[in-house]
Amino acid sequence: MVKKRQVSRSTGVVLVHAWVSKMQALMAAVSIGQTKIPRGNGSYSVGCTDLMFNYTNKGTFLRLYYPSQDDGHSDTLWIPNKEYFLGLSKFLGTHWLVGKIMNLLFGSITIPAAWNAPLRTGEKYPVIIFSHGLGAFRTIYSAVGIDLASHGFIVAAIEHRYVRQRANECSQALSLILDIAHGRPVTNVLDLEFDVEQLKDSIDRDKIAVIGHSFGGATVIQTLSEDQRFRCGIALDAWMLPMGDEVYSRIPQPLFFINSERFQYPSNIIGMKKCFLPDRERKMITIKGAVHQNFVDFTFVTSKMIGYLFTLKGHVDSNVAISLSNKASLAFLQKHLGLQKDFNQWDSLVEGEDDNLIPGTNIDTTNHEATLQNSTGIERPNLD
Repeated sequence: MVKKRQVSRSTGVVLVHAWVSKMQALMAAVSIGQTKIPRGNGSYSVGCTDLMFNYTNKGTFLRLYYPSQDDGHSDTLWIPNKEYFLGLSKFLGTHWLVGKIMNLLFGSITIPAAWNAPLRTGEKYPVIIFSHGLGAFRTIYSAVGIDLASHGFIVAAIEHRYVRQRANECSQALSLILDIAHGRPVTNVLDLEFDVEQLKDSIDRDKIAVIGHSFGGATVIQTLSEDQRFRCGIALDAWMLPMGDEVYSRIPQPLFFINSERFQYPSNIIGMKKCFLPDRERKMITIKGAVHQNFVDFTFVTSKMIGYLFTLKGHVDSNVAISLSNKASLAFLQKHLGLQKDFNQWDSLVEGEDDNLIPGTNIDTTNHEATLQNSTGIERPNLD
Protein backbone atom coordinates (compact mmCIF):
# COMPACT_ATOMS: atom_id res chain seq x y z
CA MET A 1 0.00 0.00 0.00
CA VAL A 2 2.84 2.34 0.95
CA LYS A 3 4.58 1.48 -2.29
CA LYS A 4 1.46 2.31 -4.33
CA ARG A 5 1.17 5.68 -2.59
CA GLN A 6 4.82 6.39 -3.31
CA VAL A 7 4.30 5.50 -6.97
CA SER A 8 1.20 7.69 -7.10
CA ARG A 9 3.08 10.62 -5.56
CA SER A 10 5.97 10.11 -7.95
CA THR A 11 3.59 10.08 -10.91
CA GLY A 12 1.96 13.28 -9.66
CA VAL A 13 5.33 14.98 -9.30
CA VAL A 14 6.27 13.93 -12.84
CA LEU A 15 2.98 15.30 -14.20
CA VAL A 16 3.47 18.60 -12.36
CA HIS A 17 6.99 18.93 -13.71
CA ALA A 18 5.73 18.13 -17.20
CA TRP A 19 3.00 20.78 -16.88
CA VAL A 20 5.49 23.34 -15.61
CA SER A 21 7.82 22.53 -18.50
CA LYS A 22 5.01 23.02 -20.98
CA MET A 23 4.10 26.36 -19.39
CA GLN A 24 7.72 27.48 -19.51
CA ALA A 25 7.91 26.52 -23.18
CA LEU A 26 4.70 28.42 -23.90
CA MET A 27 5.94 31.46 -22.03
CA ALA A 28 9.18 31.34 -23.99
CA ALA A 29 7.22 31.13 -27.26
CA VAL A 30 5.05 34.08 -26.26
CA SER A 31 8.03 36.19 -25.22
CA ILE A 32 9.94 35.76 -28.48
CA GLY A 33 9.58 39.04 -30.33
CA GLN A 34 7.59 40.49 -27.44
CA THR A 35 7.61 44.27 -27.09
CA LYS A 36 6.89 46.48 -24.11
CA ILE A 37 4.07 48.89 -23.52
CA PRO A 38 5.54 52.15 -24.85
CA ARG A 39 6.54 55.12 -22.76
CA GLY A 40 4.80 58.40 -23.33
CA ASN A 41 6.36 60.64 -25.95
CA GLY A 42 5.60 63.88 -24.14
CA SER A 43 7.79 65.92 -21.82
CA TYR A 44 6.04 65.01 -18.55
CA SER A 45 6.90 62.09 -16.29
CA VAL A 46 3.81 59.93 -15.73
CA GLY A 47 2.29 58.66 -12.51
CA CYS A 48 -0.50 56.14 -12.03
CA THR A 49 -2.89 55.26 -9.23
CA ASP A 50 -6.29 53.64 -8.68
CA LEU A 51 -9.22 55.52 -7.19
CA MET A 52 -12.42 54.05 -5.81
CA PHE A 53 -15.17 56.23 -4.42
CA ASN A 54 -17.76 54.12 -2.55
CA TYR A 55 -17.70 50.32 -2.42
CA THR A 56 -21.30 49.91 -3.62
CA ASN A 57 -22.53 49.14 -7.14
CA LYS A 58 -23.20 52.86 -7.55
CA GLY A 59 -19.61 53.77 -6.77
CA THR A 60 -16.87 54.88 -9.16
CA PHE A 61 -13.68 52.90 -9.80
CA LEU A 62 -10.99 54.22 -12.11
CA ARG A 63 -7.29 54.19 -12.98
CA LEU A 64 -5.69 57.61 -13.10
CA TYR A 65 -2.74 58.59 -15.30
CA TYR A 66 -1.27 62.02 -14.60
CA PRO A 67 1.82 64.23 -14.94
CA SER A 68 4.01 63.36 -11.97
CA GLN A 69 7.08 64.42 -10.08
CA ASP A 70 9.97 62.20 -11.07
CA ASP A 71 10.89 60.79 -7.67
CA GLY A 72 11.84 57.16 -8.25
CA HIS A 73 8.58 55.36 -7.51
CA SER A 74 8.33 51.82 -8.91
CA ASP A 75 6.53 51.04 -12.15
CA THR A 76 2.84 50.14 -12.02
CA LEU A 77 1.56 46.57 -12.24
CA TRP A 78 -0.35 46.33 -15.51
CA ILE A 79 -3.12 43.90 -14.49
CA PRO A 80 -3.25 43.94 -10.69
CA ASN A 81 -5.34 40.86 -9.93
CA LYS A 82 -5.58 37.30 -11.27
CA GLU A 83 -9.38 37.54 -11.28
CA TYR A 84 -9.13 39.79 -14.34
CA PHE A 85 -7.50 36.96 -16.31
CA LEU A 86 -10.19 34.52 -15.17
CA GLY A 87 -12.81 37.05 -16.24
CA LEU A 88 -11.19 37.38 -19.67
CA SER A 89 -11.19 33.62 -20.17
CA LYS A 90 -14.87 33.49 -19.17
CA PHE A 91 -15.76 36.32 -21.54
CA LEU A 92 -13.92 34.55 -24.38
CA GLY A 93 -15.79 31.32 -23.60
CA THR A 94 -12.61 29.36 -22.91
CA HIS A 95 -11.67 26.96 -20.11
CA TRP A 96 -10.78 28.53 -16.76
CA LEU A 97 -7.27 27.11 -17.16
CA VAL A 98 -6.74 29.66 -19.95
CA GLY A 99 -7.14 32.37 -17.33
CA LYS A 100 -4.52 30.67 -15.16
CA ILE A 101 -2.14 30.49 -18.11
CA MET A 102 -2.74 34.15 -18.96
CA ASN A 103 -1.95 35.05 -15.37
CA LEU A 104 1.33 33.14 -15.64
CA LEU A 105 2.20 34.83 -18.93
CA PHE A 106 1.18 38.40 -18.17
CA GLY A 107 0.62 38.71 -14.41
CA SER A 108 3.99 40.30 -13.63
CA ILE A 109 4.07 42.82 -16.50
CA THR A 110 4.49 46.45 -15.48
CA ILE A 111 3.79 49.68 -17.34
CA PRO A 112 6.11 52.71 -17.57
CA ALA A 113 4.22 54.86 -15.07
CA ALA A 114 5.28 55.51 -11.47
CA TRP A 115 2.86 53.92 -9.01
CA ASN A 116 1.37 56.49 -6.61
CA ALA A 117 3.99 59.09 -7.54
CA PRO A 118 3.12 62.64 -6.42
CA LEU A 119 1.27 64.82 -8.90
CA ARG A 120 3.31 67.53 -10.60
CA THR A 121 1.64 70.64 -9.22
CA GLY A 122 1.78 74.28 -10.27
CA GLU A 123 -0.20 73.77 -13.49
CA LYS A 124 -3.83 73.17 -14.44
CA TYR A 125 -4.35 70.07 -16.58
CA PRO A 126 -7.18 69.21 -18.99
CA VAL A 127 -9.13 66.05 -18.12
CA ILE A 128 -9.97 63.04 -20.28
CA ILE A 129 -12.46 60.38 -19.21
CA PHE A 130 -11.66 57.07 -20.96
CA SER A 131 -14.20 54.30 -21.60
CA HIS A 132 -13.01 50.73 -22.25
CA GLY A 133 -14.50 48.16 -24.61
CA LEU A 134 -16.90 45.29 -23.92
CA GLY A 135 -15.21 42.54 -21.91
CA ALA A 136 -12.23 44.81 -21.19
CA PHE A 137 -11.31 46.79 -18.08
CA ARG A 138 -9.65 49.99 -16.97
CA THR A 139 -5.96 48.99 -17.02
CA ILE A 140 -5.42 47.62 -20.53
CA TYR A 141 -5.37 50.94 -22.41
CA SER A 142 -2.24 52.23 -20.69
CA ALA A 143 -0.44 52.98 -23.98
CA VAL A 144 -3.12 55.60 -24.63
CA GLY A 145 -3.39 56.86 -21.05
CA ILE A 146 0.36 57.14 -20.47
CA ASP A 147 1.03 59.00 -23.70
CA LEU A 148 -1.75 61.52 -23.10
CA ALA A 149 -0.56 62.07 -19.51
CA SER A 150 3.00 62.59 -20.76
CA HIS A 151 1.63 65.46 -22.85
CA GLY A 152 -0.01 67.15 -19.87
CA PHE A 153 -3.43 65.52 -19.44
CA ILE A 154 -5.08 63.84 -16.47
CA VAL A 155 -6.67 60.65 -17.81
CA ALA A 156 -9.30 58.78 -15.82
CA ALA A 157 -9.88 55.27 -17.22
CA ILE A 158 -13.17 53.99 -15.84
CA GLU A 159 -13.95 50.45 -14.70
CA HIS A 160 -17.46 50.06 -16.11
CA ARG A 161 -20.00 48.09 -14.14
CA TYR A 162 -23.21 48.48 -16.12
CA VAL A 163 -23.51 48.00 -19.86
CA ARG A 164 -26.57 50.23 -20.13
CA GLN A 165 -25.34 52.98 -17.80
CA ARG A 166 -21.89 53.64 -19.21
CA ALA A 167 -22.52 57.27 -20.12
CA ASN A 168 -23.80 57.96 -16.63
CA GLU A 169 -20.65 56.34 -15.20
CA CYS A 170 -18.52 58.70 -17.31
CA SER A 171 -20.44 61.71 -16.04
CA GLN A 172 -20.31 60.47 -12.46
CA ALA A 173 -16.52 60.00 -12.64
CA LEU A 174 -16.14 63.53 -14.02
CA SER A 175 -18.32 64.96 -11.24
CA LEU A 176 -16.16 63.32 -8.59
CA ILE A 177 -12.95 64.65 -10.16
CA LEU A 178 -14.45 68.13 -10.31
CA ASP A 179 -15.56 67.81 -6.68
CA ILE A 180 -11.92 67.18 -5.77
CA ALA A 181 -10.87 70.17 -7.89
CA HIS A 182 -13.32 72.35 -5.96
CA GLY A 183 -11.85 71.20 -2.67
CA ARG A 184 -14.83 69.14 -1.54
CA PRO A 185 -13.87 66.20 0.71
CA VAL A 186 -13.64 62.94 -1.26
CA THR A 187 -12.15 59.74 0.15
CA ASN A 188 -10.35 57.06 -1.87
CA VAL A 189 -11.56 53.88 -0.14
CA LEU A 190 -8.56 51.97 -1.51
CA ASP A 191 -6.41 53.82 1.04
CA LEU A 192 -3.42 54.13 -1.29
CA GLU A 193 -0.39 56.37 -0.84
CA PHE A 194 -1.64 58.84 -3.46
CA ASP A 195 -3.35 61.85 -1.84
CA VAL A 196 -6.36 62.87 -3.93
CA GLU A 197 -6.22 66.40 -2.50
CA GLN A 198 -3.20 66.97 -4.76
CA LEU A 199 -5.71 67.33 -7.59
CA LYS A 200 -7.20 70.44 -6.06
CA ASP A 201 -6.20 73.50 -8.10
CA SER A 202 -4.58 71.21 -10.72
CA ILE A 203 -7.66 70.58 -12.90
CA ASP A 204 -8.70 72.82 -15.78
CA ARG A 205 -12.46 72.56 -15.32
CA ASP A 206 -13.18 74.06 -18.75
CA LYS A 207 -11.08 71.60 -20.75
CA ILE A 208 -12.73 68.19 -20.58
CA ALA A 209 -13.00 65.45 -23.23
CA VAL A 210 -14.12 61.83 -23.47
CA ILE A 211 -12.35 59.04 -25.37
CA GLY A 212 -13.35 55.39 -25.73
CA HIS A 213 -12.62 52.22 -27.69
CA SER A 214 -15.13 49.86 -29.35
CA PHE A 215 -18.19 49.78 -27.06
CA GLY A 216 -16.41 52.63 -25.32
CA GLY A 217 -16.60 54.50 -28.64
CA ALA A 218 -20.38 54.20 -28.53
CA THR A 219 -20.19 55.36 -24.92
CA VAL A 220 -18.36 58.49 -26.11
CA ILE A 221 -21.25 59.37 -28.40
CA GLN A 222 -23.90 58.70 -25.76
CA THR A 223 -21.94 60.69 -23.16
CA LEU A 224 -21.58 63.71 -25.46
CA SER A 225 -25.33 63.65 -26.11
CA GLU A 226 -26.12 63.70 -22.37
CA ASP A 227 -23.41 65.86 -20.79
CA GLN A 228 -22.39 69.21 -22.22
CA ARG A 229 -19.44 69.50 -19.82
CA PHE A 230 -17.53 67.34 -22.29
CA ARG A 231 -16.32 69.72 -24.98
CA CYS A 232 -15.34 67.07 -27.54
CA GLY A 233 -14.98 63.31 -27.99
CA ILE A 234 -12.79 60.75 -29.76
CA ALA A 235 -14.17 57.31 -30.69
CA LEU A 236 -11.51 54.66 -31.33
CA ASP A 237 -12.83 51.94 -33.67
CA ALA A 238 -16.32 52.52 -32.31
CA TRP A 239 -18.90 49.71 -32.29
CA MET A 240 -22.13 51.50 -33.21
CA LEU A 241 -24.72 48.75 -32.74
CA PRO A 242 -25.71 49.85 -29.20
CA MET A 243 -26.61 53.34 -30.44
CA GLY A 244 -30.19 54.44 -31.01
CA ASP A 245 -30.89 56.64 -34.05
CA GLU A 246 -32.27 59.40 -31.83
CA VAL A 247 -28.81 60.07 -30.36
CA TYR A 248 -27.05 61.15 -33.56
CA SER A 249 -28.72 64.55 -33.82
CA ARG A 250 -28.14 65.40 -30.15
CA ILE A 251 -24.35 65.84 -30.29
CA PRO A 252 -23.28 69.47 -30.82
CA GLN A 253 -19.69 68.86 -29.67
CA PRO A 254 -16.83 68.04 -32.09
CA LEU A 255 -16.38 64.28 -32.65
CA PHE A 256 -13.43 62.39 -34.14
CA PHE A 257 -13.58 58.77 -35.37
CA ILE A 258 -10.25 56.92 -35.56
CA ASN A 259 -10.77 53.48 -37.12
CA SER A 260 -8.74 50.39 -37.91
CA GLU A 261 -8.78 49.13 -41.47
CA ARG A 262 -9.78 45.55 -40.68
CA PHE A 263 -12.55 45.84 -38.08
CA GLN A 264 -15.07 48.15 -39.69
CA TYR A 265 -18.02 47.05 -41.84
CA PRO A 266 -20.74 48.89 -43.81
CA SER A 267 -23.55 49.21 -41.27
CA ASN A 268 -21.14 50.37 -38.60
CA ILE A 269 -19.72 53.11 -40.84
CA ILE A 270 -23.25 54.10 -41.83
CA GLY A 271 -23.97 54.60 -38.14
CA MET A 272 -20.94 56.86 -37.81
CA LYS A 273 -21.95 58.87 -40.88
CA LYS A 274 -25.31 59.61 -39.25
CA CYS A 275 -23.34 61.81 -36.86
CA PHE A 276 -22.08 63.91 -39.78
CA LEU A 277 -24.67 66.68 -39.74
CA PRO A 278 -24.46 70.26 -41.11
CA ASP A 279 -22.60 72.72 -38.88
CA ARG A 280 -21.22 69.92 -36.69
CA GLU A 281 -17.46 69.35 -36.48
CA ARG A 282 -16.81 65.73 -37.50
CA LYS A 283 -13.62 63.96 -38.59
CA MET A 284 -12.80 60.38 -39.56
CA ILE A 285 -9.55 58.60 -40.41
CA THR A 286 -8.58 54.95 -40.84
CA ILE A 287 -5.22 53.41 -39.93
CA LYS A 288 -3.99 51.19 -42.75
CA GLY A 289 -3.21 47.61 -41.80
CA ALA A 290 -4.56 48.07 -38.27
CA VAL A 291 -6.87 45.69 -36.42
CA HIS A 292 -9.32 46.31 -33.59
CA GLN A 293 -6.80 45.31 -30.93
CA ASN A 294 -4.17 47.83 -32.08
CA PHE A 295 -5.74 50.25 -29.60
CA VAL A 296 -5.37 47.80 -26.68
CA ASP A 297 -2.20 47.00 -24.71
CA PHE A 298 -2.26 43.30 -25.63
CA THR A 299 -0.88 44.28 -29.03
CA PHE A 300 2.38 45.23 -27.26
CA VAL A 301 2.82 42.42 -24.75
CA THR A 302 2.47 39.51 -27.18
CA SER A 303 4.92 38.13 -29.71
CA LYS A 304 4.32 38.42 -33.44
CA MET A 305 3.28 34.78 -33.61
CA ILE A 306 0.67 35.05 -30.84
CA GLY A 307 -0.33 38.53 -31.98
CA TYR A 308 -1.15 37.43 -35.52
CA LEU A 309 -2.77 34.17 -34.37
CA PHE A 310 -5.26 35.97 -32.13
CA THR A 311 -5.55 39.14 -34.26
CA LEU A 312 -3.89 41.27 -31.61
CA LYS A 313 -1.53 42.75 -34.17
CA GLY A 314 -2.16 44.06 -37.66
CA HIS A 315 0.09 44.46 -40.68
CA VAL A 316 1.10 47.90 -39.44
CA ASP A 317 3.64 48.05 -36.63
CA SER A 318 1.83 48.36 -33.29
CA ASN A 319 3.96 51.31 -32.20
CA VAL A 320 3.27 53.12 -35.48
CA ALA A 321 -0.48 52.55 -35.15
CA ILE A 322 -0.76 53.82 -31.57
CA SER A 323 1.53 56.76 -32.32
CA LEU A 324 -0.65 57.87 -35.23
CA SER A 325 -3.80 57.51 -33.15
CA ASN A 326 -2.36 59.40 -30.16
CA LYS A 327 -0.84 62.23 -32.23
CA ALA A 328 -4.05 62.74 -34.21
CA SER A 329 -5.97 62.75 -30.92
CA LEU A 330 -3.66 65.38 -29.45
CA ALA A 331 -4.08 67.64 -32.48
CA PHE A 332 -7.87 67.31 -32.28
CA LEU A 333 -7.88 67.97 -28.53
CA GLN A 334 -5.71 71.07 -28.88
CA LYS A 335 -8.09 72.60 -31.40
CA HIS A 336 -11.31 71.89 -29.53
CA LEU A 337 -10.13 72.35 -25.96
CA GLY A 338 -8.27 75.55 -26.81
CA LEU A 339 -4.87 74.30 -25.63
CA GLN A 340 -1.73 76.39 -25.98
CA LYS A 341 0.57 73.52 -26.97
CA ASP A 342 2.43 72.40 -30.09
CA PHE A 343 0.04 69.56 -30.92
CA ASN A 344 -1.08 71.41 -34.06
CA GLN A 345 2.07 70.01 -35.69
CA TRP A 346 -0.06 66.88 -36.21
CA ASP A 347 -3.10 68.62 -37.71
CA SER A 348 -2.43 66.86 -41.03
CA LEU A 349 -3.04 63.48 -39.36
CA VAL A 350 -6.58 64.54 -38.47
CA GLU A 351 -7.12 64.92 -42.21
CA GLY A 352 -5.63 61.47 -42.90
CA GLU A 353 -2.48 62.85 -44.54
CA ASP A 354 0.07 60.10 -43.91
CA ASP A 355 1.23 57.01 -45.80
CA ASN A 356 -0.33 54.84 -43.08
CA LEU A 357 -3.67 56.64 -43.01
CA ILE A 358 -6.82 56.75 -45.12
CA PRO A 359 -8.89 59.96 -45.02
CA GLY A 360 -12.38 58.87 -44.00
CA THR A 361 -12.95 55.15 -44.41
CA ASN A 362 -11.90 52.18 -46.51
CA ILE A 363 -15.44 50.74 -46.34
CA ASP A 364 -17.83 51.04 -49.27
CA THR A 365 -21.26 51.95 -47.88
CA THR A 366 -23.04 52.52 -51.19
CA ASN A 367 -24.82 49.17 -50.86
CA HIS A 368 -26.93 49.61 -47.73
CA GLU A 369 -27.99 45.98 -47.90
CA ALA A 370 -24.42 44.75 -47.41
CA THR A 371 -24.01 41.97 -44.90
CA LEU A 372 -22.34 42.74 -41.60
CA GLN A 373 -18.84 41.81 -42.64
CA ASN A 374 -15.54 43.51 -42.08
CA SER A 375 -13.17 44.53 -44.84
CA THR A 376 -11.56 41.09 -45.03
CA GLY A 377 -14.89 39.51 -46.00
CA ILE A 378 -14.99 37.52 -42.76
CA GLU A 379 -17.83 37.78 -40.27
CA ARG A 380 -17.21 40.50 -37.70
CA PRO A 381 -14.71 39.25 -35.08
CA ASN A 382 -14.84 39.54 -31.30
CA LEU A 383 -15.56 43.11 -30.23
CA ASP A 384 -12.56 43.35 -27.97
